[in-house]
Amino acid sequence: MVFKGPKFKKQIALTFDDGPDREFTPQILKILKQKQVPATFFVVGNMVKKYPDMLREIDRDGHTIGNHSFNHPQLTKLKHPETDRQIGQTNQLIYQTIHKSPLLLRPPYGAINDQLEQHFGQKNFKIIQWSVDTRDWAGQSPEQIMATVKREADPGGIILQHCAGGKQLQSTVQVLPGLIDYFRGQGYEFVTVDKLLNIPAYEEYTNKVSQ
Repeated sequence: MVFKGPKFKKQIALTFDDGPDREFTPQILKILKQKQVPATFFVVGNMVKKYPDMLREIDRDGHTIGNHSFNHPQLTKLKHPETDRQIGQTNQLIYQTIHKSPLLLRPPYGAINDQLEQHFGQKNFKIIQWSVDTRDWAGQSPEQIMATVKREADPGGIILQHCAGGKQLQSTVQVLPGLIDYFRGQGYEFVTVDKLLNIPAYEEYTNKVSQ
């Protein structure tokens, strides 16, 4: 389980959870493309099923895609066969859409235990948490998000944001250009999580998770 990358490189990873959708994801992708910033999107299977075209666009733009379960349950409250279905179905949908099978897994709510970590580790997944929670999902203003990031981010940081989930995410869109400019002004390089940690993002073939 990883919360951040190495401190000896001035790198930072932007991550976006719960998408894709057709409201906020396209706006975020547009900004990232304009600013030439790679990011990591932890997607939910039922949203991939609804918006496969958006998943393809995320991939086409060069971002990394990770697994965030099928419908966002707290995995620690489920039995192993159901957790396997949550992750397996999502990886299957991702693979069917972009022919890539993610190895990066972010559990909904960050809820994980030693048993689940070991279980998914045996299937070659790397559990990715975060070091900075912007709390954009809670309705933080752009100013509050920026203040949180300036206070908590440092080299190797993994920043948690969202690209789907409610009108409050307009703050995420509004703050993103200034957030990117702030880090660049501080001498940071933006990288995807797999590059930050120097680990593979995908398997060549679908994961052997029970469907």
